[in-house]
Amino acid sequence: MQWKWITRCTALLLAIICAVFCIWTLAADLASNSWDAEAQTQLAATPPMGWNSWDSYGETVSESDIKANAAWMAEHLKSYGWEYVVVDSGWYVTNHSAGTNAANAEFSLDAYGRYIPAVNTIPSAEQGAGFKPLADYVHSLGLKFGIHILRGIPKEAVRKNLPIAGSSYHAKAAADDSDSCPWNPFNYGLKAGSPAAQAYYDSIAKLYAGWGVDFLKVDCISSHPYKGDEIRMISLAVRRVRRPIVLSLSPGPAPIEKAIELRRYAQMWRISDDVWDVWHSDKDFPQGVGNQFARAAKWAAFSGPGHWPDADMLPLGRLEPAAGWEKPRTTRLTHDEQRTLLTLWSIFRSPLIMGGNLTLSDEWTESALTNAELIGVDQHSTGSRAVISTDKTAAWLSTPESGDGAYIALFNLDAAPQSFHYSWKDLGLKRTGYNLRDLWEHEDLGSKEFVDVTLPPHGSAIYWASDH
Repeated sequence: MQWKWITRCTALLLAIICAVFCIWTLAADLASNSWDAEAQTQLAATPPMGWNSWDSYGETVSESDIKANAAWMAEHLKSYGWEYVVVDSGWYVTNHSAGTNAANAEFSLDAYGRYIPAVNTIPSAEQGAGFKPLADYVHSLGLKFGIHILRGIPKEAVRKNLPIAGSSYHAKAAADDSDSCPWNPFNYGLKAGSPAAQAYYDSIAKLYAGWGVDFLKVDCISSHPYKGDEIRMISLAVRRVRRPIVLSLSPGPAPIEKAIELRRYAQMWRISDDVWDVWHSDKDFPQGVGNQFARAAKWAAFSGPGHWPDADMLPLGRLEPAAGWEKPRTTRLTHDEQRTLLTLWSIFRSPLIMGGNLTLSDEWTESALTNAELIGVDQHSTGSRAVISTDKTAAWLSTPESGDGAYIALFNLDAAPQSFHYSWKDLGLKRTGYNLRDLWEHEDLGSKEFVDVTLPPHGSAIYWASDH
């Protein structure tokens, strides 16, 4: 009788424990889902703005370079919305003299097959500190910190079959050794749907969150070729660490038929291959400013809070001391072409990621990057769309968040000056008159029944047409 009573009590106690555990798990899941939804709503609510090291430093960027550009951004640009400082490719390479994407590159890895900063270029990473000291410095300036990675797992980790942190798996179980990035030999791809592969992505996301990473640019994933399974795995890994990390996918052109999937799993994705300081290109690489008009027109409908088609970095100012493509130089884009780039990126609502060396910025470059009225179009408008598109001209509209009138951008895509004369009806606007303000010249032009302007070769203009 006593044993029956003990058995019943034990069973009741186990049932209570099980119920409590289930309720606790459900509550934790609900809390996690609620956090996820809230975090995703707030993350990249407007197009991210910042600086990336690639255009000016390639793989050679040092800790002192990063700090200098971060300090310049904090002093000159932060108040205008610029906030991300992103260390691009090669921060784990120990022999930069081998060249970019070199087959004989040597690496800094931890015991779990994860890239860690090479201490010969990032000295504060010694003794296993990783990027945390540098991220702490960037955060102390009121800015956010980001890094670039390649999709997949280091081939060196696979050769050594290193363990995967936080799991019972090893590198060989995660890797797809038949898959490698076509333009970079460092990594193997990861097996689609493999628990070991997910465990590896989980392990690097946890590492980066511990360092204080706020922005993760993943390369060789959204084109050349598109890797949907790896996008989903890395996105899940980033969400699991419960740290707000912007996920940016490169290179392009991302396939537009994957737009819904991209919006679900990332905050940014590239719409083209790398854009450099050329007006137009007939090659896949590099692309030029003029190549982006048609692509931007197709992708504009997919922009919105938390998901931004990315027209690529801004190759402006000084691309030195070690440009990521060709020789160190001052940008080859004319002032008019640089204004056109910034105008298109802004009315398209692309992320604005400066590529030039901030510490070498001249007065003109700084004034372009601190045009608060233009930045306002990028950050605080809706309904961006191309209303006129020809081989020689383009016109775009967007609506201010206030709903007052419209932003109008006009572009001369020709190599000769052109005059533009449009009625408001021509541009799809309903009123017969608007008060016009020039956002580049910061000048009120008065009430107008049409827009009339002559633009220089590859030049542009952008206006706010207000109702009163």
